[in-house]
Amino acid sequence: MSASDGSPNPHPRMYGDLARWWPLISPVEVYQGDARTAAGLFAAAEGPVRTVLELGSGGGHTAFHLSSRYAMTLVDLSEDMLTVSRALNPGVEHLRGDMRELRLERTFDAVLVHDAIDYMTTEEELSAAFRTAYLHCRPGGVAVFFPDHLTETYEPRTDWGGEDAADGRGVRYLEWGLPVEPGAHTVRTEYTFTLREADGTVRTAHETHVTGLFPAAVWTRLLRETGFEVSTATESGTEGEPTRTLFIGHRPVG
Repeated sequence: MSASDGSPNPHPRMYGDLARWWPLISPVEVYQGDARTAAGLFAAAEGPVRTVLELGSGGGHTAFHLSSRYAMTLVDLSEDMLTVSRALNPGVEHLRGDMRELRLERTFDAVLVHDAIDYMTTEEELSAAFRTAYLHCRPGGVAVFFPDHLTETYEPRTDWGGEDAADGRGVRYLEWGLPVEPGAHTVRTEYTFTLREADGTVRTAHETHVTGLFPAAVWTRLLRETGFEVSTATESGTEGEPTRTLFIGHRPVG
């Protein structure tokens, strides 16, 4: 998901003119575990889960591992990322939209919001995204949220990676998460990309992303105020990875 004008991330290049590099920046196989976790959490729904709405679906990498089990509808604010996802997930419904404002006038058995939820940088934005999820979740259905970090679990860290393509293209990136300023509800991450075209031309790109940082109590309060019954699941981080808390919102029947 990319952010709209007026937010701290007006037009992130990672999701814009650099979107075609996404499969090399964040390979599809990395998402298999999260897709498996999401499918397990969908079991909290009352009744079978057949239809899933993913808000902030990005390049469609999570959906790739779910689309054989569910009828997916993928929504993202970036048309460039939707183009990447359409190539990976042909036949899956793709729609351009903002998770803070989307109104499809239909409901789904489950709603999934992966780490695009991190781009909600105020309580008002977070609450708006929760409202969208609630309105699109059928009574008895569930909404599952995958924030990368909470105030209690955030740790400044550096990550790097990248892949090479068969056509000669390649990417290497550096991700630098900075310490949180006292009292801040956002965190800044610096990204640097080295991009090699198929003809051997190399260039670099840099940008700053600002993401929200809220305590678990704020997440729980806002979800409950939206109308959800709330539960959580905790994943222990692998080596070098922080513990992650996932939120499950159950829309009550009636």
